[in-house]
Amino acid sequence: MENLVILGSGPAGLTAAIYAARAQLDPVLIHGPERGGQLMITTEVENFPGFPEGITGPELMERFQKQAERFRTRFREHLVHRVELGRQPFRLTLDTEEVVECQALIISTGASARWLGLESEAALRGAGVSACATCDGFFFQGKEVIVVGGGDTAIEDATFLTHYASKVYIVHRRDQLRASKFMQEKARANEKIDFIWDSVVEEVRDVEKRQVTAVVLKNVKTGALREMPIDGVFVAIGHQPNTKLFTGQLEMDPAGYLVTKGGTTSTNVPGVFAAGDVADSRYRQAISAAGSGCMAAIDAERFLGGEPPPLDR
Repeated sequence: MENLVILGSGPAGLTAAIYAARAQLDPVLIHGPERGGQLMITTEVENFPGFPEGITGPELMERFQKQAERFRTRFREHLVHRVELGRQPFRLTLDTEEVVECQALIISTGASARWLGLESEAALRGAGVSACATCDGFFFQGKEVIVVGGGDTAIEDATFLTHYASKVYIVHRRDQLRASKFMQEKARANEKIDFIWDSVVEEVRDVEKRQVTAVVLKNVKTGALREMPIDGVFVAIGHQPNTKLFTGQLEMDPAGYLVTKGGTTSTNVPGVFAAGDVADSRYRQAISAAGSGCMAAIDAERFLGGEPPPLDR
């Protein structure tokens, strides 16, 4: 029987572990083989407070973990195959079929960016290919980039990137956007943004150089291929919250993000809390995830101390 279990080892989970361990809740953090969340594929982080010279994503997460270890957080590397949240104590079945029971649970399993599925795209992630314009846009000052997508996220990313890039091309597989009318008008009014219609990215070059130099575009109507010189590729086709494990047990919004209530991290099940990108479809930043991890630990501490759950408002 554990007092508190934390699922996930990104900024939210590790911050929750730091706060919970300092509060003497003796937390156990369960993580999969890939620690650190999406920051592990981010080369430079320059917008996390306290690092004026910047820091790599993996190094930042290593520091998070060392701080959690300092306060005696226990780490276990396992995949969780099943959860039972219908009654106390909560039951988690691991990949070894071991069952872990706990009085409180913090879910910080994050969200995964949707990618195009190209080998070259995967090879160049963090080397000119990104799924986070707000994270990496700064590194493309004076450069030409493309944004792949046609929804509000793609338009938001493209507009943001115009603060840095000299030119932003939006590549969309259709001949019209899915974004809201307001967002479309905003993009069309921006002289730095151009559109490439009816096209998909077939390949990103150059893997051997470990840097983006061009993309191969395919016209979906004619099948014609052309190579387009470019300095960066931003994939903006959405994110998928890692919540499948909790389907039917926790309240989710239509996109699958966990719903919290009352300005807290509390879910619809008392004693279960959600922190970070798993409950955040709007900001998706390391600093906001860390902040919600702090909130989740405090909420868990109060729950374990007998404080009644918050009311919806």
